[in-house]
Amino acid sequence: MAACCRRVTSPAAAAAVHHIPLRTSSSTNCLQVNQYRKFWQRRGAVEVVLRSKRLVIVAAAAAGGQDEDEAKKGKQPPRCCSFDRDAVTVAKGNSEEGVDRRSEVVVAAVATVVLGVGNRVLYKLALVPLKHYPFFLAQLATFGYVIVYFSILYIRYQAGKVTDEMLSLPKSPLIAIGLLEALAAAAGMASAAVLPGAAIPILSQSFLVWQLGLSYIFLKRKYRFNQLFGCFLVAAGVLVTVASGSGTGSMITTGLFWSILMIISFFLQAADTVLKETIFLDAAQRLKGGSMDLFVVNSFGSAYQAVFICLLLPFLSNLWGVPFGQLPSYLKDGAACFLNIGTMTNRCDGAPLLPVLFVIVNMGFNISLLHLLKISSAVVSCLASTLSVPISVYLFTLPLPYLGVASSLPPGFVAGAIILVVGMLVYLWTPAPNSPSNPTLAG
Repeated sequence: MAACCRRVTSPAAAAAVHHIPLRTSSSTNCLQVNQYRKFWQRRGAVEVVLRSKRLVIVAAAAAGGQDEDEAKKGKQPPRCCSFDRDAVTVAKGNSEEGVDRRSEVVVAAVATVVLGVGNRVLYKLALVPLKHYPFFLAQLATFGYVIVYFSILYIRYQAGKVTDEMLSLPKSPLIAIGLLEALAAAAGMASAAVLPGAAIPILSQSFLVWQLGLSYIFLKRKYRFNQLFGCFLVAAGVLVTVASGSGTGSMITTGLFWSILMIISFFLQAADTVLKETIFLDAAQRLKGGSMDLFVVNSFGSAYQAVFICLLLPFLSNLWGVPFGQLPSYLKDGAACFLNIGTMTNRCDGAPLLPVLFVIVNMGFNISLLHLLKISSAVVSCLASTLSVPISVYLFTLPLPYLGVASSLPPGFVAGAIILVVGMLVYLWTPAPNSPSNPTLAG
């Protein structure tokens, strides 16, 4: 092993100790006084040599009136070949930070699953009073959220949580988000109007596949085998849960084109979430380690989506069976039914309570989903959203108000739920520390 030599000198003795020869000794851990001590004392310095078999440290200090207490106040010599306590402290801090981050991701994922279940159930309940006005409910969610999100953004800006630097970031990615969400809504509505209801949850599992592929291509994110296999099991569990006993063979008779169009709509949604993750990553660099406020993304993304929805409104209204010329009167009747006023009081039982609850929970779900994407990844947020599907299927078998007779539990529900839970555990499984990769919950 190569010897390590460090030399500490005072200004008075700098020239004297410059030519101190490096010496080795066969003794171990023995502190000796140099044999040339008198020679160095005549020159105003004392040399102390720490000798061992493999380590030689030469230290020179001035002897001109500097006592031990003053020496302790001076600069400490650098450590050589010693135990680095600072590195251990940093490693411990990083470990604690990793545990805190994982706990935050788990809490956010649980909240997303709960709100996702509530979103699906309350959407079904909200359509009970608004069964003739589903297009009104969709536009309320699109345009109403713009007002709410910008109101929250203004409050956060006044509180200093949203800065001018955040608002000055490029808006072109947010415009792309609005376009992707509008096109995804148009493609989804067009195909959902033709496909059987049981086929939509099955085709929606392509969303997870798109997430993995787009994350790999654009985010250069690599996944371990257990993560890929876990995602496959999650998708398979949802398929078994939803498809069992639902008679999905009618999907073939409706035509392959509409199935492909539905898959394209989920591709657009996956591209939208990956683009949002890219925005958060890019903002962290532009803000020099800062974090983009999620309401900036939500507000401007919803605003641009509303603009593109307006451009597609004639096409979308026809998909919902509302001629564009009759759209104003349709929206007026839908608003009356939503508020349960006028002549709609006997036809819209459950309004406005159920639609308002849906709007609140849907907004909370969107915020929670974006927060989870921000602190983890698009794939983790997708898994949390996917997990809400079988739980919602089970809740619809309970005697919920306004829904009448509860639906029966699909025959393969238990098997599908078990497969789904196993898939989640496989995805979250952490290999042994000596494995070549160091896994994280964020994938």
